[in-house]
Amino acid sequence: MIEPMTPATATSFFTSRRLRAHGLILALCLWSVYTWNMATPGLFDRARNFKGTDFLHFYTLGSLALAHRGADLYNIRAQSELVAQRIPAAAGIRYLPLYPPQVSILFAPLARLSYPCALILCLAMSTLIYGLCCYSVWRACPNLRHHKLTIVILALAFPAFWHLIAWGQTSALALACFTLAFFALRTQREFLAGLALGCLIFKPQLALAAALIFLITLRWRIIAGALLSAAAQLTAAWLYYGLGPLRQWIRTLLDASRQLPLLEPRLYQTHSLRTFWTMLIPWPSASLALYVISALLVCALTVACYRSRLSLSLRYSALLLATVLLAPHLTVYDLVILAPAFLLLSDWIISHPGHPATPHFKLLLYLAFVLPLLGPLARWTHLQLSVPVMAALLYGIWNLGRKSVAVPNSLT
Repeated sequence: MIEPMTPATATSFFTSRRLRAHGLILALCLWSVYTWNMATPGLFDRARNFKGTDFLHFYTLGSLALAHRGADLYNIRAQSELVAQRIPAAAGIRYLPLYPPQVSILFAPLARLSYPCALILCLAMSTLIYGLCCYSVWRACPNLRHHKLTIVILALAFPAFWHLIAWGQTSALALACFTLAFFALRTQREFLAGLALGCLIFKPQLALAAALIFLITLRWRIIAGALLSAAAQLTAAWLYYGLGPLRQWIRTLLDASRQLPLLEPRLYQTHSLRTFWTMLIPWPSASLALYVISALLVCALTVACYRSRLSLSLRYSALLLATVLLAPHLTVYDLVILAPAFLLLSDWIISHPGHPATPHFKLLLYLAFVLPLLGPLARWTHLQLSVPVMAALLYGIWNLGRKSVAVPNSLT
């Protein structure tokens, strides 16, 4: 008879050696599948998806930036025609344009290259950014210093990173923003942390939790830095294109709710409270109400964490979990922003071997790591298991600090 996994058995089960073995098997499976899928002649993989998937959209935006065609940044038909001209094999592929205008400027240099070269360079840069972020946070975790090989293997096996590369997405930049903000807060440079978080304007859904938490906790230096950083990006777009594209972007965002079926064609690949309730509850009004209620609860728990005596590592992990849970739209590759949380919480676990919460954290971290792989099962179960697990992790962090004395002005 096989004994079911419980928090009581988690301490003896999740050893460093076993995690290395699991991570190595997972990494070999994921990257072997990716290599086999991509090892085809031409621009389509074995699944008949266009190689790079979402990068094709960024390549198109960069091409528009090179031609200063700001009026076409939110014109689906014009972009489809441009794609057909530059990459005939991609004719007929369309994307819903939602990114702010400055994103096109960022990709303009890559659009000067051929599509295959641009894709390879983009994926290499994403890998480098991901690796540097993981390395930097690992260096800040003294209890993980002797587990370097385990960390490297698990970083390669992280399903969110695999999806990031497979989809050709930009979430590595969001991870860099959150990593820079963490180190700025670690040295009590709140304005610099705000500058880093403000860069998330290119994916505003990932800035929602930070905006709410730091407004409620009155972190005005962080808010000021974020506003300045976001304004600088939008000003750059204005100077390059004029006001027209910015107005179009705002109108597109306001109309985004009606475009959700196009934005989320694979709802089972999303991992946030909104889509959790959307898949589980078939009535839109009821699912929206449950999303609002659960989002308010998550916000309250995170605010309580930031007003407690918890270490910055735990509070920042809570913020990252809240970022994922509160996001109105969050696809599986965006889960890469949780990499610092996995490292910081693992560091806490090793430093508190006898704490009652340690077995629970071990089990929940393991589940949060692997469950995104089971996301496609939600097509039939209508239950995205990763979301309640992340909520449980956030609750566990809140529970650690709920009896501590409030220290509202401390971020260390």
